[in-house]
Amino acid sequence: MKITAITVRVVNAEMRNWVFVKVETDEPGLFGWGEATLEWKTRAVVGAVEDLAPLLIGRDPRDIEQAYRAMTKQSFWRLGAIGMSAVSGIEMALWDILGKHLGQPVWRLLGGKVRDRVFVYTHLGMGDMRAVYESDSDAALVERAREVVENGYRAFKAVFVPYTHYHAPLPQVDKVARMMEAMRKAVGDEIEIMVDFHGRPASAGAALAYIEALAPGRPMFVEEPVPPGDFQSLERLARQTGVPLATGERLIDASEFEALFATRAIDIVQPDLCHCGGFLQAKRVAARAEALGIGVAPHNPLGPIAGVAALHFAVSTPNHVIQEEMVGAVPWYFDVVQGPIRMVDGYWQVPEAPGLGIVVDEAECAKHPYAQEVLHTQNAVMADGTIVDW
Repeated sequence: MKITAITVRVVNAEMRNWVFVKVETDEPGLFGWGEATLEWKTRAVVGAVEDLAPLLIGRDPRDIEQAYRAMTKQSFWRLGAIGMSAVSGIEMALWDILGKHLGQPVWRLLGGKVRDRVFVYTHLGMGDMRAVYESDSDAALVERAREVVENGYRAFKAVFVPYTHYHAPLPQVDKVARMMEAMRKAVGDEIEIMVDFHGRPASAGAALAYIEALAPGRPMFVEEPVPPGDFQSLERLARQTGVPLATGERLIDASEFEALFATRAIDIVQPDLCHCGGFLQAKRVAARAEALGIGVAPHNPLGPIAGVAALHFAVSTPNHVIQEEMVGAVPWYFDVVQGPIRMVDGYWQVPEAPGLGIVVDEAECAKHPYAQEVLHTQNAVMADGTIVDW
């Protein structure tokens, strides 16, 4: 069996352009799909897939480890987020091919089932990106939190820590405290709430002020309280708070995860299967985390193929805690990709179809061609004009 072609389908979903990767083989009808979505880097990722393809044409798609090494070793330059997203999408597609070839779901090839269902959470607004990033009042947060619970979710994540820089002004800290209190009162103690800082605080002191404000609401975890890679600040936060800390979505290389783990500062690691190299690398991150007593909650606000990949990963990963999903990102989410995602009582069910178990409707994909994504990042400006982390 040989790889004969690697192509890309771009599907615009407003906030993001989903990047679907198709790997074809010389066996009639046997091909695989993966996802390489990377926000605001769509054309660069498509180009990276095209650059990597010649390294794999003619290889056996079942030799996944060897294909990964070819893409990462024979590229000479380190690939970074753009190149590794391309690698990840291709690698996922190879697992889809292998599963179809063997007649088994991908989770079984990754070690088999370790749970009977997968705990999931969504964002306020059911994944609508404007609701996710523009819910900045008590009333809006409470309304959208109740909507999530009414739709069967038992957990959700909110983004309402303000653009901050190095100092957390007291009025903003008090506002964050009021918002968390209002949400907790609205949904009760049975619902898990996570708060995404988005790496907005530029110092540990600013982050700690917001964490202390949130603590009475007992968040499941706070995510990216400081910018990615600032491991010293994470260590400081871990010493000063009992609120669980999570990070990892913007880490790419194994060495970055190893440096993070060396701090022992986090309770939850959040690799993204679409950026960190695909299934094999994410499993290695999870195994290392398990050895250190750290749970895994993969980052996944992306498209439907990424969602299905996350499902297979979760079914087969012992220290998996909860799965982010974005099924409500657009109303036609399940039109472009028909697959096994099915939620019952806040949990995804275990898929049984071979491979990833998806069917990509390329005609539907073509109805949503590439377009400029919404640039929410342009809002990350302080009152004095200073550009800060989004």
